[in-house]
Amino acid sequence: MRIDAVEFFYLAMPEITLEADGSQDALLVRVTADNGVQGWGECEASPLTSIAAFITPRSHGVCQPVAASVLGERIDGPADIARIAAGVSRRSMDLLQAAHTFSGIEMALWDLLGQARSVPVWSLLGYERVHAKTPYASMLFGDTPQQTLERTRDAVARGFRAVKLGWAGFGEVSVESDRDQLQAAREGIGAETVLLIDAGQIWGEDVGQAAARIPALEEAGVVWLEEPFHAEAYSAYSSLGARSGSVGVAGGEGAHNVHMARNLIDHGGVRFVQIDTGRIGGIGPAKAVADYAAARGVTFVNHTFTSHLALSASLQPFAGLAEHRICEYPAGPSELATRITANHLLPDRNGQIHIPDAPGLGMTVELDAVAPYLRAVDIEIDGVSVYSSPEVPIVSVAK
Repeated sequence: MRIDAVEFFYLAMPEITLEADGSQDALLVRVTADNGVQGWGECEASPLTSIAAFITPRSHGVCQPVAASVLGERIDGPADIARIAAGVSRRSMDLLQAAHTFSGIEMALWDLLGQARSVPVWSLLGYERVHAKTPYASMLFGDTPQQTLERTRDAVARGFRAVKLGWAGFGEVSVESDRDQLQAAREGIGAETVLLIDAGQIWGEDVGQAAARIPALEEAGVVWLEEPFHAEAYSAYSSLGARSGSVGVAGGEGAHNVHMARNLIDHGGVRFVQIDTGRIGGIGPAKAVADYAAARGVTFVNHTFTSHLALSASLQPFAGLAEHRICEYPAGPSELATRITANHLLPDRNGQIHIPDAPGLGMTVELDAVAPYLRAVDIEIDGVSVYSSPEVPIVSVAK
């Protein structure tokens, strides 16, 4: 097969807020081979800049558009996906958005290959069987402890056995206010439910500020503190890890290549490495990190906060790792995100989700369902069109 077309579909809610909610817009990718087989992926970044990285005119030899390494390439097996990825890495070396743009394309290539061979992606990755994962409800803190209490109670009522809270001012005011939020969360979920906290890089590289929260985190029985620092602040991660007691330090969602993730493991000393297939370059690089983490006793966790297409892609790299069971699950995504696929990965009566065994990613994308959120994009240079959105009926969203 040859890659015949790569199409992008930019989706957005009518109003984009300042909440740390990545499901408010999306960039779907459809890759079509010359035999008509299609695959779907999703970029996890600013949609317009991702489109631009695919079509931008070249600046020089290693600042070429992602399209230069993708269109027309053969895709007959996993080795071809790795070869294409290497081409993007080389030819788009100085194009900083390239990894994010190619991540969605790479997902779609795996989906396409699985569709062509009638096998799930996890089988193409070499796994003989998969293991159910325990999803944690990924949520934002409430504006008040009472709101946090209510949100966490609702998550438990919905069957979640683990809850992660973050952002919404955590770490910005005082240790006391953060302790109040943590205690409200623990009260809401009860003694048996796993509690996880996401600091959203709030302390930059200030180890002292993060360490000041450790007693309150331990008191609330928190399993991990996620992203206390900037993604590349490896020394800060390592220093906090030496002082964090029973609270594991987690990070990795900011890694946009395998080397950043390995550095976080080797030099940051994290106990949990969280990888987003929509950022690191796709499913293949995420699988490489999963293997690396497993060999070093670090727990691999997916990162995803958007659609169930992205969720399925994020589960593939560690689908066959029996001891790596916890996974992020978008518990309150936007209506846009929920409409992207006709099917969803829903927790069973035991609170676990099962990775699809259908061909490819096992998800059915429905453009008709997201038509109200589609945005038309036209990009011109000197009056000449270099990009136009695919021909899909556009329906306005009521405001």
